[in-house]
Amino acid sequence: MNARLALEDRIRRVYQSDVAFSFRQSPVAIGAAVVALILIAVALLAPWIAPHDPFDTRTFSLVDAELPPFWIAGGDPRFPLGTDTQGRDLLSLILHGTRISLAVGFFSLVFAMAVGVTVGLVSGYAGGATDAFLMRIADVQLSFPAILIALLIDGLARALIPDGLRENLAIYVLIFAIGISKWVQFARTTRGSTLVEKNKEYVQAARIIGRSPFVIMVRHILPNALGPLLVIATIDLALAILTEATLSFLGVGLPPTSPSLGTLIRIGNDYLFSGLWWITIFPGTTLVLLVLSVNLLGDWLRDALNPKLR
Repeated sequence: MNARLALEDRIRRVYQSDVAFSFRQSPVAIGAAVVALILIAVALLAPWIAPHDPFDTRTFSLVDAELPPFWIAGGDPRFPLGTDTQGRDLLSLILHGTRISLAVGFFSLVFAMAVGVTVGLVSGYAGGATDAFLMRIADVQLSFPAILIALLIDGLARALIPDGLRENLAIYVLIFAIGISKWVQFARTTRGSTLVEKNKEYVQAARIIGRSPFVIMVRHILPNALGPLLVIATIDLALAILTEATLSFLGVGLPPTSPSLGTLIRIGNDYLFSGLWWITIFPGTTLVLLVLSVNLLGDWLRDALNPKLR
């Protein structure tokens, strides 16, 4: 009974918080959240709700290739959004492609956060030569576009990985390439918060009672940096999805056997001017909706967590 009352009290406090109030007062944030949740839900449920299995070669035929959407003459109701040049159902490809794009974006973001937050905490807390060395590495990386770094790492991986393993490891290489290109912003933000917090009284008290530097950084300093990090993570999730789509569009991302939204757009782009517009337009629209909804949520979260705007 006490646990239930505590849970209800926690839910009530969350509902009455400034962030929740800001969300309820923002139609743009609500709309973006609805679109993002729908896309995430259908992506997660893709193996169960997709009309066809685009990875099973026994389920598609070249006889069904290049069929238009069902509402156009020549379309087939079995393929609501049409088929690609191999006879695969485009709706099923989009559902699975959204799943893959979200997975790559999310895990590359988690990797970037892990590296960036660790470097930022160590750099800000240690100071001195350690801080200077780590921040100079960050400055050097900022001199290059993220997409260029991702292309370089992907190219090195392709040169070092044997041909037989390249396709199986492609998604892991892509996650590493995108993640390692985006850790700097997390590191610099975490370092700034650490420099502010490490000289405050509660950190000094933790040192006096014998807390280790690791415990102080993780349990005392890091929670105070989570607000800005959440905003960066929300916006960088959209950027990571776009980076994956860009790499796949350039042909250095995921293989056609594991089609992400970027891969589908690249495949359809080769046939765009031959009249097969649906192979590009529908995956492109899905990518735009996904990135735009996440970006709008990031903009709202930035304003909601800004005390100057309350």
